[in-house]
Amino acid sequence: MPGEWHPHDRCWMAWPNRAETFPNGLDAARRAYAAVAKAIAQFEPVTIVAPPGEVADASILCSGAPVSVIPVPLSDSWIRDNGPSFVIDGKGGIGGVDWDFNAWGRNYDDFAADTQVAAEILKGLEVPRFKAPLIMEGGSFHVDGEGTLITTEECLLNPNRNPGLTRGEIEGHLRDFLGIRQIIWLGRGYEQDETDGHIDEIACFIRPGLVLAMTTDDPDDPNFDTFQDNIERLSMATDAQGRELDIVTLRTPARQEQAGVRLTLSYTNFYLANGGVVLPAFEDPMDAEAAKLFSRLYPDRQIVQVPALDIVRGGGGIHCITQQQPKP
Repeated sequence: MPGEWHPHDRCWMAWPNRAETFPNGLDAARRAYAAVAKAIAQFEPVTIVAPPGEVADASILCSGAPVSVIPVPLSDSWIRDNGPSFVIDGKGGIGGVDWDFNAWGRNYDDFAADTQVAAEILKGLEVPRFKAPLIMEGGSFHVDGEGTLITTEECLLNPNRNPGLTRGEIEGHLRDFLGIRQIIWLGRGYEQDETDGHIDEIACFIRPGLVLAMTTDDPDDPNFDTFQDNIERLSMATDAQGRELDIVTLRTPARQEQAGVRLTLSYTNFYLANGGVVLPAFEDPMDAEAAKLFSRLYPDRQIVQVPALDIVRGGGGIHCITQQQPKP
């Protein structure tokens, strides 16, 4: 699996249609998704999968940009998690890994349609499908494209995912299906993250050898010890090339809640497009600091910030609702 900075053929998204996921309503969520789609479409084509009855409405909201909408039955709109993870062979070939999916440890009972989304996309693309015997979500790992993967123990070792598999067996599947040689295990994820610690809320590869990690300078923040532990683990790790990692940190925005539950406000949950970075904005002063940092991290890319609170209220972020299809 290549790093997310590898050139893309397109970006995949899915249309919101599970009403109970979004406390501010589907209309607000759909407008937020459409804004992300249009931002990404400045840099690369976007294809949205939507339930057949929603194709027309999605097309209207995304009109005026190179965004196509195709009918695919689904329940959840987090394509990073229920869609395929694309892999390439370096010889012009591309395929997709189809993970087992159980709605983040059965957070929802109705997820049968979501287990078929990856297969439907790969069938439409007419590319090989590699069915992995592992319950897994794409937001639970990041790769550097050179054989290194970072993930969290909280998610991948959670008994609500793969209770019959050992750590070693899970690592074996990751090596087999993603071409990984080195796995870096962080501990826990963001406080009250309903995904049980997805890595894309707390850390990501900026490029091989460089990791961006979220942090806080408030020792009373429940995330403080978690973030410190993750940074310590990263500082002690080496990648598949034997390099020690360079680590850049960025503070989280101020705490915001929805119905008493903390929102996972994270700048590592962004989309890296061809020539651009689509970065979340949370109506917080840290938004400007994040934009400055990303301008330094990606001096050759245009930084576009998109309001993301109506996405985060549903339980994820910009990275969660997108999936890159790399050029083979």
